[in-house]
Amino acid sequence: MPAQIAIGIALAAIVALAARHLRALTTDGAIAAFIIGSVTFGAGGWPGACVLFAFFIPSIVLSRMGRKRKAALVDIGKHGARDAWQVFANGGIATVCIAIAASLIVRAAGPTTVRMITVYLAAFAGAFAAASADTWGTEVGTLMRGKPRSILSLRPIESGLSGGITAGGTIAEIAGAAFVALIAMLTGIAAFLPVAAGGFAGAIVDSLLGGSLQALRWCPACARPCETNPHHCGTTTTLRRGIAWFSNDAVNVAATLTGAAVAGILAAFTPTVR
Repeated sequence: MPAQIAIGIALAAIVALAARHLRALTTDGAIAAFIIGSVTFGAGGWPGACVLFAFFIPSIVLSRMGRKRKAALVDIGKHGARDAWQVFANGGIATVCIAIAASLIVRAAGPTTVRMITVYLAAFAGAFAAASADTWGTEVGTLMRGKPRSILSLRPIESGLSGGITAGGTIAEIAGAAFVALIAMLTGIAAFLPVAAGGFAGAIVDSLLGGSLQALRWCPACARPCETNPHHCGTTTTLRRGIAWFSNDAVNVAATLTGAAVAGILAAFTPTVR
């Protein structure tokens, strides 16, 4: 176990530094990724690390596609390199779940304990499946031609604003959840269907909250909605909808929590694959 932890820490450091070098993470984002990677590898070994990488690596690749077009989306809350808040918002719930699963493994084995381990491992993968689904949907959706539509009103909204959906983005969400679920199944972490279902459910909750409770602001100078204060033009914006403190990071926490809960509940009624 000490050797596994040492390897996990070294691997997490290498990956975090590489992501920082590629400007996929800010400095504090790299530190947060190092913490999450170390705990995940230490608690889940290579299977857990593979599930983490199934989210992290494709997310970096997709974020680098169409960079010029995405850089022009000046109305959204955050884009570019991910900071610590974004990293923890996407990976914090999963990290807690894998840590709980590891703590249960060291206890005396019994039917109830084994079932709880199964539930928390599925929740771990479900949280990352939700983060993956949301990331794939967002990165692919912003590349689609034409304006997305609000998931609540179905009216066209500006590209990049939270709560918007596109056909291509929705297909990408399903693919993102399924990819993490496939890796979780192949590594023996959890069954495919609970994780995939949890991932897609988390992405749906992300869109619903993004189009309702997440803060949407208004720039009087540009006469357009945005998610930042001040706007990129420097003008102070006013709250137009939602809760002032409910940012995209808060939405991501709720989405990954949903993914973990749905996957864990479904896993409780799914035959164990480990």
